[in-house]
Amino acid sequence: MSKAISALEGASFSGLANISENGLTGMITVRGDFSNAAFQKNIELATGCTVPSIRKISQSGSNTVVWMSPDELLIVTAHDKAQKLVSQLEEALRDQHALVANVSDARACFSISGVDARDVLSKLAPVDFTEAEFQAGDVRRTRVAQIAAAVWQDDSGDFTLVCFRSVAEYAFNLLKTAAHPLSAVMVQ
Repeated sequence: MSKAISALEGASFSGLANISENGLTGMITVRGDFSNAAFQKNIELATGCTVPSIRKISQSGSNTVVWMSPDELLIVTAHDKAQKLVSQLEEALRDQHALVANVSDARACFSISGVDARDVLSKLAPVDFTEAEFQAGDVRRTRVAQIAAAVWQDDSGDFTLVCFRSVAEYAFNLLKTAAHPLSAVMVQ
């Protein structure tokens, strides 16, 4: 069996914001009926997180549950716990119309932090990242230049960006360019 490695093995860059690839990260896609009380209960029992409302996240300990669409959640957890969590959810949701898939090795996860993190992200995505419009607990599925991505802000004020693993290097280079000190947004 091959050894799991992350897309960019923890690459990082420090400029207007601190950019880092998060290394091995467990990510699970769950599709189901969010209005079903049993579905909600099983997600909470497995993760400690409630099913978030539209364009929100829910966090508990090292788990984050991200609203991705009206019937899709992304559970972010420790990489070494992902498969066990998948098995637990498959068993718990077996009597419901639901899908559970471990997508850990198909995605890349980045952290963007620092005072200018909002400016860095604003250069790349058609999202209003101002504090008035994008706050802790908010998530958006969007485009970052030419790639699909999801971006959310956690309670600490840091941002997380998730994209397909196949475009991880491209995403990292975009983030580095937008965070380069010579690319600062000048206000006159």
